[in-house]
Order: sequence, then C-alpha cells, then structure tokens
Amino acid sequence: MNATPASPGTPVTPPRPVDVAAVFPQLAPLARTATRLHPRPGAPSARDSSVGGPLLWPADEPWPHCEGPHEVDGMNLALPPGDLRLERRIRAAAHGRSLTSEEREALERIRPPRELPLSVAVQPYEGSMAMLPVAQLYVRDVPDLHAPEGADLLQVLWCPFDHPIMPRTALFWRSAATITDVLATPPEPPAVQFDGYLPEPCLLAPEQVVEYPSTMELSKELREQVGDWSLWEAAGAGLDSSYASYPQEFYGARCPSRPAGRSAVGLPGVPPTPNPGSAPTAAPTWTRS
Repeated sequence: MNATPASPGTPVTPPRPVDVAAVFPQLAPLARTATRLHPRPGAPSARDSSVGGPLLWPADEPWPHCEGPHEVDGMNLALPPGDLRLERRIRAAAHGRSLTSEEREALERIRPPRELPLSVAVQPYEGSMAMLPVAQLYVRDVPDLHAPEGADLLQVLWCPFDHPIMPRTALFWRSAATITDVLATPPEPPAVQFDGYLPEPCLLAPEQVVEYPSTMELSKELREQVGDWSLWEAAGAGLDSSYASYPQEFYGARCPSRPAGRSAVGLPGVPPTPNPGSAPTAAPTWTRS
C-alpha cells in the first residue's frame, strides 16, 4: 500500500505483505486514494480538523436541531453531555488507583444504583435535540473530500439518539475564510442516548493511502481470482498460511480493501465526490456558505 510520507511520531499504516495490484493486475484501475484520519485525544480548536471538536460555526447561523422523535427506555440511561464528560475525566484520573470518596459520590450521582428488574418501558423525550459535532475536516488536511467549488471545510453533526437504528446526520460545506464571527458556545442536547454518541475531542493525523474495492464490489471473475490461494502463493512474500482455506478473507484483512459502501474518509453519509446543492441519503442537510 502506498502512503504519504509522515513526520516522526505520526501514525502510519504498516506496509502490506503483498502488492495486490501486482498479483491481480485487473485491480489496478480500481484503486483509489483514501484518507485515514488517525484520531488521537487532544484539544482541537475551531481552526483544526478534528473529531468531536469545536466547529467553525457562524455566530449568526442557527445551530441544527433534530425534531425527533426521541425515545428513552429503562435499560439505557440517557445522560447529559456534561455528566458523561465528568465521568470520563474521573475514570481517566483514577486509572491505576482507587476512587476518592468525592469521585465515587460524583459517579453515583451520574449513575444512581438501580433496582432489578429494570423497566423496559419506552418513553418519548420531549423537545428537539441540538445536534452534536462529529467531525470537522479541512480540505487542506483531507484532499480526498473533493469539495464543491468555493468550499474548503466539511462539518458533520449528528443527533445523539437513534433514528431508528443510528444517529441522524447533517453535513455542511463551507468556505472557512468567510467566517469571521464564530459561535463561541453552541447549544448542546439535554441528553445522549448512548455514551458512544458523544465523541471525545480528537486531533487528527491524516494519512493518504491507496485501497481497492471489497470482494462484494468485485466482478465474479475477480472474486474467483482472489479466492484462489495458489495465485497468492505464487506472489510469495511470506504469506500467512492460516488464510489458505479462506483466501478472500486474506484479501479483506491483510490487503488495502475497503468495506462496501464506506466513504473515502470513513464517515457516515460522506460520499467520496459530493455535488454542490445535492443531499446524500444519509444526510438531511447539505448546505454551503
């Protein structure tokens, strides 16, 4: 797999054991460049590409809200974002030691002990939900985005509740140079359905790589070829023989293939080549400013 050079300390995708396009030349024209974001916990600013960080959002533009419906059940506590962040800070600070009495009290306040059996009754959550920032990507860092003309910044938000089986997303293309007055304190939702729906702020170390279609996207002829272990053996390079009975799994696990339907930057609802003014299926909002 080819990758862009990286500075010392920057995460880099390790070399693959075999040049898949050399083994199967028909794959060569199907190659495309993708970007691995390599998120790492940090303190991004609105001028950085980030996951879960602050957005370069115009102060005079309404913050997107989701009108629902939003439901809470007795099995999963829907917690305020502030409580989730506090819980994470306490857990991180207490790693390798016992909790203090103050920390224990705070955690019990956030997640009070509950009696069994738990209620599974579903109740609607009243009111709209302010959407949460998921990612902010500057084209300078992720050139694979292929931004519409005049745009150099993609912002991705989602509702922290399932609709019906995953968060509802909203995408915004912008020109960063036109935003001079930035919203300082965006609204937040009163609750988050699942802990994982509140992204941890992360800085990115983007890396461009070359990848190929998944086996599900290949023609019947190519699928049969990548499923022929003798062709892999002919390539040598000390292949892992544990894949001999499942050569297609070797292609998916050890070669730079992408899951079917995944975007070039690995974000939900982000197409590899967007068209200005059009909305992808997964995103109810697609705007430029």
